[in-house]
Amino acid sequence: SSVYAFDHDEDAVGTYKKNIHKHCFVREAETVTRESIGNDIGRELPLIDVLCGGPPCQGFSVQRRGEDQDPRNALIGEFLRLTSELTPEFFVIENVGGLLSKRGQSARENLAEWAERNQYVVHTKKLAAAEFGVPQMRKRVFLVGERTNNLFCKYQFPTPSHPLLSDQVTVRDSIGDLVKKPENAVPNHRADRLSKLNLQRIRSISQGQGRDSLPEELQLPCQRRNREHRHLDTYGRMAWNQLAPTITARFDSFSRGRFGHPTLDRTITLREGARLQTFPDTFEFLGTKVSVARQIGNAVPPRLAAAVASSILSSRHALANA
Repeated sequence: SSVYAFDHDEDAVGTYKKNIHKHCFVREAETVTRESIGNDIGRELPLIDVLCGGPPCQGFSVQRRGEDQDPRNALIGEFLRLTSELTPEFFVIENVGGLLSKRGQSARENLAEWAERNQYVVHTKKLAAAEFGVPQMRKRVFLVGERTNNLFCKYQFPTPSHPLLSDQVTVRDSIGDLVKKPENAVPNHRADRLSKLNLQRIRSISQGQGRDSLPEELQLPCQRRNREHRHLDTYGRMAWNQLAPTITARFDSFSRGRFGHPTLDRTITLREGARLQTFPDTFEFLGTKVSVARQIGNAVPPRLAAAVASSILSSRHALANA
């Protein structure tokens, strides 16, 4: 069970406490130590089996412009510092695929040096969420560190539960029933009203289409000037019988991606985004609309997280029986 959690975002902490565990605190990573955790929970911290963290991924994103060095990348170093203090048997870091690109090279090198000094072997793999029953095209890198003080390693990444396209969960499977439910029939399910111009845009496209299918008079000036413009999925609709695009921290905005509902003339609701991330309807998010969208989009899909957790549990059993 969870012993301790923290985040610098007050709304995220409130959501965690409401739905998961009360031992969650608003803290900056730089201030968290074994001693501070003990003070927060009111007792000495026990031995930790697994430490999980999601340092901000924007610094490694291939979509980001600017210098390769991003101050947010330093939070991986804070995570490793805390790992050194707590010495868990396993640790898990989730990040975007850009961590494996040139932008992430420095972080990867620092991690390799740290792992060698601290007796960890780091297993790295990019996992496709759709192969684990998540109805979206999300792909993320997972780093699983395993202590080598037992002289051999047993960890293996989980085997996909939905490896074939025919197995994968679709948008319809995930949110189709909500079409017939009134707003707020489930938590965080209220549709935003689009502006007059965006209403014209969404009404002019069909399922699966993006901004490149918009009539020229409804395109942005930069799009009309540059037909090769990136982000073709902006101002787009999802398709019922396909996977959703990656649910991002701004999926609440029609202009930020293919986040239009397949058939209704609106952006998907926060609850529909949560469903596409595989959160149950009983999981209620706290905060403003923008805050809730950020919490949902930044989360590891629970179904994918469960697969990784089960793979670690299997490895611990294998070590115990070795």
